[in-house]
Amino acid sequence: MTTLQIVFVLLRRELTLAMRRRGDVLTVLFFFVIVASLFPLGVGPDPKLLRLMGGGVVWVAALLAAMLSLGRMFASDYADGTLEQLVLTPTSPVVWITGKILAHWLVSGVPLILMAPVLGVQFGLSNEALGVLVFSLLLGTPVLSLIGAIGAALTLGLRGGGVLVSLLVLPLYIPVLIFGAGAVDGAMSGLGSEAHLSLLGSILILAFMLTPWAVSAALRISIE
Repeated sequence: MTTLQIVFVLLRRELTLAMRRRGDVLTVLFFFVIVASLFPLGVGPDPKLLRLMGGGVVWVAALLAAMLSLGRMFASDYADGTLEQLVLTPTSPVVWITGKILAHWLVSGVPLILMAPVLGVQFGLSNEALGVLVFSLLLGTPVLSLIGAIGAALTLGLRGGGVLVSLLVLPLYIPVLIFGAGAVDGAMSGLGSEAHLSLLGSILILAFMLTPWAVSAALRISIE
């Protein structure tokens, strides 16, 4: 089998398993909606204030929702022994790790992207700002999955791993949050969002190139 075929087979397996656990997917989405929707209730109905904070609030909610799903990225495969079998296969770990990260993003990141415009409307974001918000999430949420995979691999099998993985990855998420929210703020203020989006794209490329290798090393340490 070619590398693309292996990734496709693994991707199909992960999506099938995710559809059998739809509750986990819906939990992440509902958490994202609830967190973003509570801010207008807490700060008041001032339209100007809501527009100023809208992009940042949606991005913070997306970041927290992404962290909520990290603990399950490798846990089920580790529990039933599938992960050990994958590590022992002649296929490079980078191949199937890339497939698992992509599946995690499709299940946890894409729903957030699709829901973001609806949440942005309640903050009074302009059409341009909504477009930038969606595009920034399209660039940023894969980075959240890539970086989160490192934390999930390092804390695999540890008691309280969900809390530990959040503590590990949160500092690494901060640049993504700054550039993602900054892109929306730039679009709202008329200063432009190109610089922030370019930096997000650069981070995505760098993370995509380096993260699978780091996850492979972390998984071997956790399993041994």
